[in-house]
Amino acid sequence: MRIRRVCVYCGSSAGSLPQYMDEASRLGAYLAQQGRGLVYGGAGIGLMGAVADAALELGGEVIGVIPEKLAAKVRHAGLSDLIVVKTMHERKAKMFELADAFIALPGGFGTVEELFELLTWSQLGYSEKPCGILNIAGYFDPLLEFIDHAVEHKFIKPVHRDSLIVCTDAQHILHELEEYTPRHEEKWIKG
Repeated sequence: MRIRRVCVYCGSSAGSLPQYMDEASRLGAYLAQQGRGLVYGGAGIGLMGAVADAALELGGEVIGVIPEKLAAKVRHAGLSDLIVVKTMHERKAKMFELADAFIALPGGFGTVEELFELLTWSQLGYSEKPCGILNIAGYFDPLLEFIDHAVEHKFIKPVHRDSLIVCTDAQHILHELEEYTPRHEEKWIKG
């Protein structure tokens, strides 16, 4: 699969470790170097700002999608394109439409919600686009433990768990996203 644009979900905060900002910048730069566009939440702060700034610095295409309510407060002023929408639902739909693959970096409720929505769409057959986590400094380890716990207790099928790509560096995750092959299996666990 040729990935033209990658949607990155991440925090509007910098987080507690410098590695978060460093890796967000590395990912943005790597996307630009590879000639891949970045789609993201449109903010100019935190990890969002870092990934966008790094891509822009190397001449990459950066498309932000931001709700009106947030645009006046945190929008990035120097993007290739900034799409202002009315609601968070419209934002997610537009980001999904524009991107070929998705990567979650450290973040809070919004990041995890966006990631889980994509995983849900995948298991229900609404999406075949690859989705991954860039697990910087083990940030997502507790979340991955929860997912494995849900598999163990038969709320998530192993095939759906395996559809989530987990890597610790930008180059590897982009390679894995390109190699991704959707596997179809009914979501519901019987018995």
